[in-house]
Amino acid sequence: MRDILYLEEIEQAEALLKPQRVEVLRQLAEPRTCSQVAERLGQTPQRVYYHVKRLVDAGLVDLVSERKVRGISEGIYQAGARSYWLSPRLVGRIGLRKARDELSLGYLLDLVEEVQADIAALDRTAPELPSLGLSGEIHVRQENRHQFMTELQAMLQDLFTRYGGVEGDAFKIAVACYPKTTDHPEEERDDD
Repeated sequence: MRDILYLEEIEQAEALLKPQRVEVLRQLAEPRTCSQVAERLGQTPQRVYYHVKRLVDAGLVDLVSERKVRGISEGIYQAGARSYWLSPRLVGRIGLRKARDELSLGYLLDLVEEVQADIAALDRTAPELPSLGLSGEIHVRQENRHQFMTELQAMLQDLFTRYGGVEGDAFKIAVACYPKTTDHPEEERDDD
């Protein structure tokens, strides 16, 4: 099972974005038969098989083995990944891209799309993928916001200048700074 499956095909998105299929996919985090999933979801095995078949056809679920039950082959299926990312390119850009204003929300959204595509393109079979992810919360008074943004930009520009040569391994750095909203309760939900 892969960590992430990046979906760039509209057919994959169509197969995934059905509430019942998402529930089936969650059940297939562990290898299970359609009958086992049906029992857990209170559905018929035929109905679950219909959804599993669509997910398999879209490359989102794998047939990991088969077993004979009363002379009939029964498939054991597992989700192809722990997480599924939908490419923003599935919808495409609506309208023209605005000028790159680093302080705009539009620029931040473009940056997130770029990072998502870059991560999806990494070779996950490589023995080592040196990477770093940091997240934190900073509280800045309104009167100090401009100074904070200026200092952050200067600090990063200093790093770009110091390490911006052409020798060595290339790394991409993306920093996002945005107002924090309330926590998302669905992220804390236990899916089991």
